Amino acid sequence: MNANIKQTSNLAIVSLVSGILGWTMLPWIGSIVAVVTGHMARAEIARNPDTMEGDGLAVGGLVLGWSMLVISFIGLMLIVMFFGGIAVLLGWLGLSGHLN
Repeated sequence: MNANIKQTSNLAIVSLVSGILGWTMLPWIGSIVAVVTGHMARAEIARNPDTMEGDGLAVGGLVLGWSMLVISFIGLMLIVMFFGGIAVLLGWLGLSGHLN
């Protein structure tokens, strides 16, 4: 009996680990690496479905990577809008430049 042994994609493992690191120690770098390697791993697994596995790992890395990037972007936009709103309010009140 020949069992078809599949190898787990190294890129999928890197994607998942980078996605976890993107939420902990390397916020943007880890997330970008997770997204890039996740897409590469899914393409590699799709090209060799008989010998490669690990699509779930790659998807997990993609979800972690993209969610961190989206949440960071939304947070940065909220900060810009908040401080921009304060600047507009101060200008409207005639206090811009007179903060002494």
